[in-house]
Amino acid sequence: MEQNRGKMGASSAKTSTYDLIKVGLMAAIVFVATSIIHVPSFMGVVHLGDSMVFVAALLLGKKKAAAASAIGMSLFDLLNGYTAWAPFTFVIKGVMAYIAGSIAYRRDYEGKKIINNILAFAIGGLFMIAAYYFSGVLMAKYIVSPSITINEAFLLALKDIPGNIAQVVAGIVIAVPLSISLNKVKK
Repeated sequence: MEQNRGKMGASSAKTSTYDLIKVGLMAAIVFVATSIIHVPSFMGVVHLGDSMVFVAALLLGKKKAAAASAIGMSLFDLLNGYTAWAPFTFVIKGVMAYIAGSIAYRRDYEGKKIINNILAFAIGGLFMIAAYYFSGVLMAKYIVSPSITINEAFLLALKDIPGNIAQVVAGIVIAVPLSISLNKVKK
Protein backbone atom coordinates (compact mmCIF):
# COMPACT_ATOMS: atom_id res chain seq x y z
CA MET A 1 0.00 0.00 0.00
CA GLU A 2 2.90 2.40 0.59
CA GLN A 3 3.83 2.14 -3.09
CA ASN A 4 0.35 3.32 -4.08
CA ARG A 5 0.60 6.37 -1.82
CA GLY A 6 3.78 7.52 -3.54
CA LYS A 7 2.24 7.17 -7.00
CA MET A 8 -1.08 8.94 -6.63
CA GLY A 9 -1.43 9.62 -10.35
CA ALA A 10 -0.21 6.25 -11.54
CA SER A 11 -2.63 3.43 -12.25
CA SER A 12 -2.12 -0.04 -10.91
CA ALA A 13 -3.63 -3.34 -11.94
CA LYS A 14 -5.06 -3.99 -8.47
CA THR A 15 -7.51 -1.74 -6.71
CA SER A 16 -6.60 -1.26 -3.08
CA THR A 17 -8.75 -0.05 -0.23
CA TYR A 18 -6.69 3.13 -0.30
CA ASP A 19 -7.61 3.64 -3.98
CA LEU A 20 -11.30 3.15 -3.20
CA ILE A 21 -11.06 5.70 -0.41
CA LYS A 22 -9.37 8.23 -2.72
CA VAL A 23 -12.02 7.75 -5.40
CA GLY A 24 -14.85 7.98 -2.86
CA LEU A 25 -13.46 11.14 -1.27
CA MET A 26 -12.90 12.78 -4.65
CA ALA A 27 -16.43 11.80 -5.77
CA ALA A 28 -17.73 13.53 -2.63
CA ILE A 29 -15.62 16.63 -3.36
CA VAL A 30 -16.89 16.72 -6.96
CA PHE A 31 -20.46 16.40 -5.69
CA VAL A 32 -20.05 19.16 -3.08
CA ALA A 33 -18.33 21.54 -5.52
CA THR A 34 -21.18 21.01 -7.97
CA SER A 35 -23.82 21.46 -5.27
CA ILE A 36 -22.44 24.60 -3.64
CA ILE A 37 -22.61 26.93 -6.63
CA HIS A 38 -24.94 25.90 -9.42
CA VAL A 39 -27.35 27.83 -11.58
CA PRO A 40 -30.23 26.01 -13.30
CA SER A 41 -30.43 26.55 -17.04
CA PHE A 42 -33.24 25.70 -19.47
CA MET A 43 -32.59 21.95 -19.62
CA GLY A 44 -29.66 21.52 -17.22
CA VAL A 45 -27.39 23.31 -14.78
CA VAL A 46 -24.21 25.43 -14.84
CA HIS A 47 -21.86 24.76 -11.89
CA LEU A 48 -18.28 24.88 -10.60
CA GLY A 49 -17.86 21.12 -10.25
CA ASP A 50 -15.70 20.92 -13.37
CA SER A 51 -12.85 22.47 -11.40
CA MET A 52 -12.82 19.38 -9.19
CA VAL A 53 -13.03 17.08 -12.22
CA PHE A 54 -9.81 18.70 -13.43
CA VAL A 55 -8.20 18.50 -9.99
CA ALA A 56 -9.20 14.83 -9.79
CA ALA A 57 -7.45 14.20 -13.10
CA LEU A 58 -4.21 15.57 -11.65
CA LEU A 59 -4.45 14.00 -8.22
CA LEU A 60 -5.78 10.57 -9.14
CA GLY A 61 -4.80 9.95 -12.74
CA LYS A 62 -7.15 9.16 -15.59
CA LYS A 63 -8.94 6.00 -14.40
CA LYS A 64 -9.61 6.94 -10.80
CA ALA A 65 -10.50 10.50 -11.79
CA ALA A 66 -12.95 9.15 -14.35
CA ALA A 67 -14.66 7.02 -11.70
CA ALA A 68 -14.75 9.82 -9.10
CA SER A 69 -16.03 12.41 -11.58
CA ALA A 70 -18.69 10.13 -13.06
CA ILE A 71 -19.97 9.15 -9.61
CA GLY A 72 -19.87 12.64 -8.06
CA MET A 73 -21.53 14.44 -10.96
CA SER A 74 -24.21 11.84 -11.68
CA LEU A 75 -25.01 11.71 -7.96
CA PHE A 76 -25.60 15.45 -8.11
CA ASP A 77 -28.01 14.94 -11.03
CA LEU A 78 -29.87 12.16 -9.23
CA LEU A 79 -30.30 14.14 -6.01
CA ASN A 80 -31.17 17.51 -7.55
CA GLY A 81 -33.94 16.81 -10.06
CA TYR A 82 -31.80 16.21 -13.15
CA THR A 83 -32.40 12.46 -13.17
CA ALA A 84 -32.80 12.25 -16.96
CA TRP A 85 -29.32 13.74 -17.31
CA ALA A 86 -27.61 11.30 -14.91
CA PRO A 87 -26.70 8.61 -17.51
CA PHE A 88 -25.32 11.26 -19.89
CA THR A 89 -23.43 12.93 -17.05
CA PHE A 90 -21.96 9.64 -15.83
CA VAL A 91 -20.41 8.97 -19.24
CA ILE A 92 -19.53 12.56 -20.18
CA LYS A 93 -17.84 13.55 -16.92
CA GLY A 94 -16.05 10.21 -16.70
CA VAL A 95 -14.64 10.59 -20.21
CA MET A 96 -13.85 14.27 -19.58
CA ALA A 97 -11.72 13.35 -16.54
CA TYR A 98 -10.12 10.46 -18.44
CA ILE A 99 -9.14 12.79 -21.30
CA ALA A 100 -7.75 15.42 -18.93
CA GLY A 101 -5.81 12.81 -16.95
CA SER A 102 -4.44 11.16 -20.10
CA ILE A 103 -3.09 14.44 -21.42
CA ALA A 104 -1.81 15.68 -18.05
CA TYR A 105 0.18 12.46 -17.55
CA ARG A 106 1.41 11.97 -21.11
CA ARG A 107 5.14 11.59 -21.68
CA ASP A 108 6.96 12.43 -18.46
CA TYR A 109 4.77 15.38 -17.46
CA GLU A 110 3.23 13.61 -14.43
CA GLY A 111 0.55 16.32 -14.14
CA LYS A 112 3.17 18.92 -13.18
CA LYS A 113 3.47 21.02 -16.35
CA ILE A 114 1.10 23.97 -16.06
CA ILE A 115 0.74 24.64 -19.81
CA ASN A 116 0.16 20.94 -20.46
CA ASN A 117 -2.45 20.83 -17.68
CA ILE A 118 -4.27 23.82 -19.18
CA LEU A 119 -4.25 22.01 -22.53
CA ALA A 120 -5.56 18.86 -20.83
CA PHE A 121 -8.37 20.78 -19.14
CA ALA A 122 -9.27 22.64 -22.33
CA ILE A 123 -9.46 19.47 -24.43
CA GLY A 124 -11.45 17.67 -21.74
CA GLY A 125 -13.72 20.72 -21.56
CA LEU A 126 -14.19 20.84 -25.33
CA PHE A 127 -15.23 17.20 -25.25
CA MET A 128 -17.73 17.99 -22.48
CA ILE A 129 -19.22 20.93 -24.40
CA ALA A 130 -19.68 18.85 -27.56
CA ALA A 131 -21.00 15.81 -25.70
CA TYR A 132 -23.56 17.83 -23.74
CA TYR A 133 -24.61 19.58 -26.95
CA PHE A 134 -25.44 16.27 -28.64
CA SER A 135 -27.01 14.96 -25.42
CA GLY A 136 -29.10 18.14 -25.33
CA VAL A 137 -30.30 17.42 -28.86
CA LEU A 138 -31.46 13.98 -27.74
CA MET A 139 -33.09 15.36 -24.60
CA ALA A 140 -34.85 18.14 -26.54
CA LYS A 141 -36.14 15.81 -29.25
CA TYR A 142 -37.14 12.78 -27.21
CA ILE A 143 -37.79 13.93 -23.64
CA VAL A 144 -38.40 17.69 -23.29
CA SER A 145 -40.34 18.36 -26.47
CA PRO A 146 -40.97 15.27 -28.65
CA SER A 147 -43.11 17.30 -31.07
CA ILE A 148 -40.17 19.36 -32.39
CA THR A 149 -38.15 18.36 -35.45
CA ILE A 150 -34.57 17.16 -35.19
CA ASN A 151 -33.40 20.43 -36.76
CA GLU A 152 -35.26 22.37 -34.09
CA ALA A 153 -33.65 20.14 -31.44
CA PHE A 154 -30.19 20.97 -32.82
CA LEU A 155 -31.05 24.68 -32.64
CA LEU A 156 -32.58 24.42 -29.18
CA ALA A 157 -29.52 22.62 -27.79
CA LEU A 158 -27.29 25.53 -28.86
CA LYS A 159 -28.58 27.59 -25.96
CA ASP A 160 -26.52 25.64 -23.41
CA ILE A 161 -23.17 26.07 -25.16
CA PRO A 162 -22.36 29.53 -23.65
CA GLY A 163 -23.07 28.26 -20.13
CA ASN A 164 -20.95 25.16 -20.70
CA ILE A 165 -18.10 27.30 -22.04
CA ALA A 166 -18.30 29.52 -18.95
CA GLN A 167 -18.36 26.43 -16.75
CA VAL A 168 -15.19 25.03 -18.36
CA VAL A 169 -13.37 28.37 -18.21
CA ALA A 170 -14.30 28.83 -14.54
CA GLY A 171 -13.21 25.24 -13.89
CA ILE A 172 -9.82 25.89 -15.47
CA VAL A 173 -9.38 29.22 -13.63
CA ILE A 174 -10.04 27.47 -10.31
CA ALA A 175 -8.23 24.18 -11.02
CA VAL A 176 -4.91 25.58 -12.29
CA PRO A 177 -3.84 27.51 -9.16
CA LEU A 178 -5.38 24.87 -6.91
CA SER A 179 -3.48 22.10 -8.67
CA ILE A 180 -0.21 24.05 -8.33
CA SER A 181 -0.76 24.26 -4.57
CA LEU A 182 -1.81 20.61 -4.31
CA ASN A 183 1.22 19.44 -6.30
CA LYS A 184 3.44 21.19 -3.72
CA VAL A 185 1.59 19.46 -0.87
CA LYS A 186 1.60 16.12 -2.70
CA LYS A 187 5.41 16.05 -2.65
